[in-house]
Amino acid sequence: MSLEVGSTLHLDVREADGTPLDLESYRGTDNVFVYFMRALSCAQCNSAVRTLASQKAEFDAAHVQVVVAVPEDAAAAKVWKAKRDIPFPVVVGTEGTPHAEAGLLKKAFGAIQQSGGILLDTDGIVRYSHVTTNPGASYNRADLAAAIAALPGS
Repeated sequence: MSLEVGSTLHLDVREADGTPLDLESYRGTDNVFVYFMRALSCAQCNSAVRTLASQKAEFDAAHVQVVVAVPEDAAAAKVWKAKRDIPFPVVVGTEGTPHAEAGLLKKAFGAIQQSGGILLDTDGIVRYSHVTTNPGASYNRADLAAAIAALPGS
């Protein structure tokens, strides 16, 4: 699966509570930012999610639904979401990880999961893509804000 700008993304995911989540259900109404965490234990990724949560009103105003994708299982994701009071859907793969489905690899001898984010417009087209092996660089607020401002109809 490619995360190239101009491509589309389909993920077979479910929320931490087991509810299936289809990114296509947002088409025509909301843009979607999918943030791929390296791991639930990743301090930098947790910091990025806290920042995303603090921006919820901004995302709502821009009609951007945030989805947090994690490579762990649903039970771990559910506990993590509740403990941190995450205001967004937290998703896991139905078979494998959402990361593998999206083409985010494990680098450095298979030990470090890539993280990052993609922004889909209301037509489901990737308008912004940022993938990194360095979890400290997995979220750039200014870059995402610029991508949201450049969305069609913004």
